[in-house]
Amino acid sequence: MDKSTTLAKSNIPQSAVKKRSLRALLAGSPARLKLRLMGVEADKGLLFRVFLYLLLIDVAFIYLKPVLYMVTTMVKDARDLLDPAVIWVPSGFYGGHLAEAYKALNYAASFTVSLSVAGLVSLFQVVSCAIAGYAFARLDFPFKKLAFGALIFTFVMPPQVTILPSILLFKELDWINTFLPMVVPALFGHGLKGALFVIIFRQFFSTLPKELEEAGRIDGAGAFRMFYRVMLPISRPAVLVVFLFSFVWTWNDSYFPSMYMFGAENVPLSVGLAKLNAMLSAESEAGGLRFFVEPLKMAASFLIILPLLVLYAFTQRWFVEGVERTGIVE
Repeated sequence: MDKSTTLAKSNIPQSAVKKRSLRALLAGSPARLKLRLMGVEADKGLLFRVFLYLLLIDVAFIYLKPVLYMVTTMVKDARDLLDPAVIWVPSGFYGGHLAEAYKALNYAASFTVSLSVAGLVSLFQVVSCAIAGYAFARLDFPFKKLAFGALIFTFVMPPQVTILPSILLFKELDWINTFLPMVVPALFGHGLKGALFVIIFRQFFSTLPKELEEAGRIDGAGAFRMFYRVMLPISRPAVLVVFLFSFVWTWNDSYFPSMYMFGAENVPLSVGLAKLNAMLSAESEAGGLRFFVEPLKMAASFLIILPLLVLYAFTQRWFVEGVERTGIVE
């Protein structure tokens, strides 16, 4: 650089330099502000993120508000229940409603029945629906499209249509007041939401590369060996999703157990909750204390969903990954 130029630059006042830089900053600030608000892409801007977080908070509030209300109501004592100013934050913790609900539900026996039924149904549906889903996705057999159409028909058919013939059938088999009517159909891919689980497995197996089957056939593997040795071990995401769906839906189901186990001594927790609600409603209509009915119902509901909350706390990461890989969100 020329020496005269350097001297000329050095003679420029600092105030002029600051004014120029400030003028340039002000000239470019609207563009930078717009870029920061809108982003280079539509989903990268600040406005989109604010809107997304507001939407997520609203959705989370819709789901969490009943749970928070349930928890805060079941721990209120008589003083908080009679005080209209106490709504969300009780003055103390009272565990009497939980103890009373535990006893009214016969929780230990009902929990064993619910766990046995939900666990067996989930296990059987995973195996049977995985086999059916693999057959629909990878095998060719006569009347395949007709069979899949019948599967879709069973999915959209309401269970109330077939409940009466089912009761008559299971009564002839002497299965009424047992959990066999709910467990045995799961061996054949039936049961609660069985058709949906077959569709989930079909969707998953359809996305696997054909080279796996070709390599297995070169090694002399048949259809059953290919399924159990190759396809089933790599279908862990679909297995986890189907198992959790089946377990939760069977655990919360009160319709089928009330139809098949109406005279049983030990019933699932969902049926026990329905009986408890009916009993409390009858007592309140007969002149009982209405203030203590609601916290007892909330305590019983909390005891029923508590195992599911614990299960989800340990499996939520694998469950989300399984949902993404099985194509449910597509």
